[in-house]
Amino acid sequence: MDPLLTIVVGVTVLTVVGIVSGGVFLLRIVTGRHGANDLQKSFFRAGHAHAGVLVILGVLLAVLTTVVDASPGWSAAGAIAVLVAAILIPAGFFLSVLGRDPAAPGPMIASIAAGAVSLVAGLVISGITVIAAGVTAL
Repeated sequence: MDPLLTIVVGVTVLTVVGIVSGGVFLLRIVTGRHGANDLQKSFFRAGHAHAGVLVILGVLLAVLTTVVDASPGWSAAGAIAVLVAAILIPAGFFLSVLGRDPAAPGPMIASIAAGAVSLVAGLVISGITVIAAGVTAL
């Protein structure tokens, strides 16, 4: 694996500690220890779920592209784009509903769209990179 990608994956694994703390926060909300309206509950759940799934997907793509001996630069670009989405999408969900009792998401909801663009770019890059590695290996 490319050294830069190895470092990124290592840091990403450590971010799972933050995702765990988000789970503890959600547990406090569900048990009534921390107040949140219905919009906040929905957005906090979505942010937490997206963080976990996208981090796993980013690490999986980093390993997959390495295993198939794909181009290191493209492998890193695809995996890192997905990991950027793992930051932007949850940030949009969490930060757009901050406050005492928001009735609607705030401007940070735009982060979700930016994350979606990064996610699609990373998936397309990774998919083409894996296909290219397979064709080269024929």
